[in-house]
Amino acid sequence: MSSLESMQPTCLQSKLIIIIFILILDTECILEPLSLPESPGGVDAVESSPYVPCIFCKECYVLAEQNQLLKHMIIEHKLVIADVKLVADFRSYILYWKRRFAEQPVTDFCSVIRTNSKAPLEEQDNYFLLCDVLPEDRLLREQLQQKRLREILEQQQQERYDTSFHSMCMFCDQEFTGNRSVLLNHMAREHAFNIGLPDNIVNCYEFLAVLQGKLDNLQCLYCEKVFRDKNTLKDHMRKKQHRRINAKNKEYDKFYIINYLEFGKSWEEVQSEDDRELLDNLEEDWSDWEEHPVCAVCLFCEQQADTTEKLYLHMQKSHGFHFPKIKSEHGLNFYQQVKLVNFIRREIHHCRCYNCQEKFESKGGLISHMEETKHIAFLPARSTWDQPQYYFPTYENDILLCTLSDSEDAKAEDQSEEVPVVGEDISSLKALKQSSVLNQLLWKENKSQEKF
Repeated sequence: MSSLESMQPTCLQSKLIIIIFILILDTECILEPLSLPESPGGVDAVESSPYVPCIFCKECYVLAEQNQLLKHMIIEHKLVIADVKLVADFRSYILYWKRRFAEQPVTDFCSVIRTNSKAPLEEQDNYFLLCDVLPEDRLLREQLQQKRLREILEQQQQERYDTSFHSMCMFCDQEFTGNRSVLLNHMAREHAFNIGLPDNIVNCYEFLAVLQGKLDNLQCLYCEKVFRDKNTLKDHMRKKQHRRINAKNKEYDKFYIINYLEFGKSWEEVQSEDDRELLDNLEEDWSDWEEHPVCAVCLFCEQQADTTEKLYLHMQKSHGFHFPKIKSEHGLNFYQQVKLVNFIRREIHHCRCYNCQEKFESKGGLISHMEETKHIAFLPARSTWDQPQYYFPTYENDILLCTLSDSEDAKAEDQSEEVPVVGEDISSLKALKQSSVLNQLLWKENKSQEKF
């Protein structure tokens, strides 16, 4: 028995026993594996074949049946390989240890763990654990990882500068030649299908072929359900926002460069470590925090103020527009205030008086007209501005929208009466659907989505 027996930590014993019981309870492990042609030339001949041999005997398995080989070695030879999913090149790893075990006894390399140690001697079993606690095993794993990383980086570098790329878009009939980034950026921009930055992807041709194959088989790329025809699949992916890949599908891992970077870790572990590092670097002392005031802009000029009170006072004194008074008199709730602000912003942007609809050449001429005619102080009919299209901000950075609040009267009324909130009048649902602003806004988008 080797001195390696002294390196038997409790965690390894527990891990080994769990693996053994899982495999024993797995009904698949008792099935007879497929019989494959033996390699008459020994190990050297096996190295040039597409099969992976057992470390101890002449059984061979295709690389895709890796789990069957591992079960065979556990059941027939009592050998367990730890963290095998992190081995960069499984076939080279197995061939290396097949040579080494032919030269020296297995106990020179593996920790020996005895199961059922309190049972009679004939009922006890010795299992052999091969893991990177052994320096030779760890060195082998590191070398295989470095070799694979070099190959992947060379492949990725070649793809980055390849100008002979040629492929069709998966969602329309547009054809792309030159660099792969042109196609990937097109699908992200035009079809909202983003598989990542081009520089983060490797084996792009194969990746696109896998995705295209799924679409050809009428399979959704995200939920992976199969549909009866192409139009149904297209509608499903668009309506459910499934124009993305399933991140839990391990089939895609080999196409992302991050999965090859760090030895002995999966990309999920690398990503979680990055997140922990960011959290660990956060300082608990926030005493030096300085909040910079964000200024809201007047509805009628370029004047800014760091509080809504100052802004309302400016609009009242300079333009005769008393926003708090208008809000109170009309009983405007929060959503109505949003629509009113966006309505006024849009009319002013178009240099159009929101009362008489007269247009002007400049914003200054418009404001002078509205102040002189007092049109600035009065709102047009509610039906003019209380429209769903004004839910959408006229300016994306309009800080005034973030400072609006319900009036005190409205709050008191809401607390006294439990009135359900209805967004719009839906008495004529068919007419509402036909005139919906969403239909107008999405019309162009739907036209671009017709090609799949």
